[in-house]
Amino acid sequence: MDEMKEIRWKQRFENFEKSFKLLEKYASMSISTELERAGIIQFFETTFELAWKLLKDYLEAEGLVAKSPRESIKQAFQAEIIEDGHLWMEALSKRSLTTHTYDQELAEKLVVEIQEQFLPILK
Repeated sequence: MDEMKEIRWKQRFENFEKSFKLLEKYASMSISTELERAGIIQFFETTFELAWKLLKDYLEAEGLVAKSPRESIKQAFQAEIIEDGHLWMEALSKRSLTTHTYDQELAEKLVVEIQEQFLPILK
């Protein structure tokens, strides 16, 4: 394993872990206001972005090449680094949707999905 690439994924993991802990902490609370929903969604976007980049860095350190979030998730699933590749792809789709659209009903539904589905796979 290339030492520089190993250092990169380990540094990325530290950042991911900090972001995940914040997401986990606040997603476990009762969320009722628009500001709270927006905060959870933002934590999710940041954590998910770090997650796929962590997968990419780790795969590269192992000698595999992944250039996109989709490729990184597919390769990580094939290498058995993650489970439930379909749910990871769903999370990727939702993360992409949230960055381009804001709709209160969508936000309320997404917060529930984050709490019940996406948080467990990121853990």
